Amino acid sequence: MDISRAEQRILHLLAQGGRIDIVRDERGDIEELACYSRDGWLYTDFSLLLFRKLKNKRAIASRGGQPYRITPRGLELVRSQPDNR
Repeated sequence: MDISRAEQRILHLLAQGGRIDIVRDERGDIEELACYSRDGWLYTDFSLLLFRKLKNKRAIASRGGQPYRITPRGLELVRSQPDNR
């Protein structure tokens, strides 16, 4: 399965220890998304559409109310790069 360049960037960030935090409203709908690197830097090119694509491909998951992290399936999808960028 091919994934886009934007999806590839997010998966690399998550594979290196990053996380995706979400804020939900009273009805349980996603109100705000934030993608952080392992160093705590905010990745700004992250959208709800990209989040849904990765979730539908089962590349990311949340367990027990924790932030979203990469899954074993996501690790299969990510392409290795020599400089990890």
